[in-house]
Amino acid sequence: MTTTWTIAPEPYDSPVAAALWRAYYTEVSDRYYLLHEGRRTDPAELEREVTARTGAELAPPTGQLLVGRYGGEPAGSAGVRLLDAATAELTRVFVVEELRGRGGAALLVRAAEEAARALGAGHLVLDTRADLTEARALYARLGYEETGPHNDDTYAEHWFRKALN
Repeated sequence: MTTTWTIAPEPYDSPVAAALWRAYYTEVSDRYYLLHEGRRTDPAELEREVTARTGAELAPPTGQLLVGRYGGEPAGSAGVRLLDAATAELTRVFVVEELRGRGGAALLVRAAEEAARALGAGHLVLDTRADLTEARALYARLGYEETGPHNDDTYAEHWFRKALN
């Protein structure tokens, strides 16, 4: 039997979404602090940030959170939210570490592109950090072009854009 990915909308405040958000935030935060300060994320900071960033912007009618399941088990996420009538932002693209390399990230991004189209967006933008080299390679492979900044996020170092037509 071949194990496959399935991707479906998920409420941003479901237990599955919350667990994936915690795993995502823990990983990217730990990577940042280990690189820049030689330490992992402080547990109190982790709790504060995970709680503060609810993901409510990923709720319909102006957003969508998608969850990828591998063999039926939650294994990744991607979200989109409208920034304006023509622009959606791709965010929270994540696949659990043990399932990377099995095509899930590309499937999640493509599903997020479809969700952005359904929201009426003509293009997607995103930001990421320099140390997230795997993410930057994924976006380039999927046709995203590096552009100038579209936001002033403290941690953003690279910005990408892709037309959805």
